[in-house]
Amino acid sequence: MADAAEITTQDSTLEKWTRALAEPVGSPGGGAGAGVMFAIAASLTSMVGGYTEPTEEQRDVLDAVIARAQKRRQVALQLADEDAEASKAFGAAFAMERGAERRRAIRDASLGAARSSVILGEHAAEAIDDLCWLAEHGNSALIADVVVAFGALRAAVTGARTNASFDLAALKSSGSTLEQVQNRHPKLWASVEALDSAIVRIDAATAAVDDRAAPTDA
Repeated sequence: MADAAEITTQDSTLEKWTRALAEPVGSPGGGAGAGVMFAIAASLTSMVGGYTEPTEEQRDVLDAVIARAQKRRQVALQLADEDAEASKAFGAAFAMERGAERRRAIRDASLGAARSSVILGEHAAEAIDDLCWLAEHGNSALIADVVVAFGALRAAVTGARTNASFDLAALKSSGSTLEQVQNRHPKLWASVEALDSAIVRIDAATAAVDDRAAPTDA
């Protein structure tokens, strides 16, 4: 297997990257996987947008949706690689011998990893509105692709929320209680709650089009 430093979502083939993901190492890991799911959602958004024939009034909106989706695909892959780097620091901190230095390293790495996950999740959550627009105005023949995009986006947001929550809880290993973590890092704590709300929005949007996407469901 290639050196882990060479494995990036931006430069590796899909076969090479998933082979690295399958190895029992922390980088790439679930956080980077969430970034890849975000990139898939963005790519499908762009594809559906490209197949959509807008009315004259919708042209500017559709062009903006496609442009944002193409940008998000690139950002998602970059964030996946940044999360992989944060995972390395997280693993290295826990591998240190017990003591004050290890506690400081865990604290710093946990906060860094939580921030990385929150940033990814917030970017992914911003894509919900564009997918909802396509669900209503996009090419109706591609509604199943919209649902697949919603599924990938949900995986990205759920992964980001769960990783951020886990990383914040890991601060207990550096001597903090969960109440202290919440009080010391209120923005990160609130961001995790906001990602929960984003998941609810995705589920509602998916359910709203299920009768069109999967009409043979019982």
